[in-house]
Amino acid sequence: MIMEQSRRNFLKQSAAAGAALVASSAAWAMTSSAGSTGRLPAAETPFKLKYAPYMDMFPEHAGKDPLDNITFCHDMGFRAMFDNGLLGRLVEEQSRIAAHLQKLNMELGPFVLYADFSVTSFVLNKAEVREMLVNKMKEGVELAKRTGAKWALVVPGRYDERLHRDYQTANVIDNLRYCCDILEPAGLVMVLEPLNTLHDHPGLFLTGIPQSYQICRAVNRPVCKIIDDMYHQQITEGNIIPNIDAAWSEIGAFHIGDNPGRAEPTSGEMNYLSIFKHIHEKGYQGVLCMEHGKSLPGKEGEIRLIKAYRECDNF
Repeated sequence: MIMEQSRRNFLKQSAAAGAALVASSAAWAMTSSAGSTGRLPAAETPFKLKYAPYMDMFPEHAGKDPLDNITFCHDMGFRAMFDNGLLGRLVEEQSRIAAHLQKLNMELGPFVLYADFSVTSFVLNKAEVREMLVNKMKEGVELAKRTGAKWALVVPGRYDERLHRDYQTANVIDNLRYCCDILEPAGLVMVLEPLNTLHDHPGLFLTGIPQSYQICRAVNRPVCKIIDDMYHQQITEGNIIPNIDAAWSEIGAFHIGDNPGRAEPTSGEMNYLSIFKHIHEKGYQGVLCMEHGKSLPGKEGEIRLIKAYRECDNF
């Protein structure tokens, strides 16, 4: 009798929870399609972690203007943004974006400073390579002065098939130290991104967290860190949480994306609820860039993305 009563209570609770979820989803859908603005209700609380949408992640709800997108993301509870193309924007637009983020007390995530996938660069011991890299770092410093950016993303380029890997590693370490000489006085942190070579970027030198950790430890400068792109690392090596722990001292930022598909959390195989909870419990205060697409098109996809982050931030 007791077991039967418990079963009935469980079924009632499950039904109530399901009805609440359906009602919530329906309310979001109705709100998003009502009126000409298509605005969702503002979030009651911000997210626990600084998940950072890219500037035009919500065009169906926020339009095309970067400032409108920043405002919309703030209303949804996000407290950071990132813009891979920030370096290519007009100076006036860079300044407008930075001022609006500051007004809303939002963080600006890493911008792409150097990521040429087509050439060998960091792996070579050549004066012209060092000159190019130093000039690029100076360009990043000037952008940081205008925008208050704290992190600059760097991809060390392709490996050289004619040069032993160990020599290439030594050259990368030396070239990174030249970069640090420029970045360190300005307080701009360079975050190195290892990328997967199986699906997206064959031929690149930097591919894994352990390799990146080894290089950062060898460079031994406070402005040389790792950006852990968890989408790429799920493909390359998996073991996401243990690798975060092992490389923690050298991780400066994160990229998010589920696998397969590189869409929002909950769309693939990765348990982002556990990953985010673990990162939060470690006391992480930095940015997690939402460098992924959407599993559904249009407004429905934008709503699903926000709900996915609420689900995975529920710890």
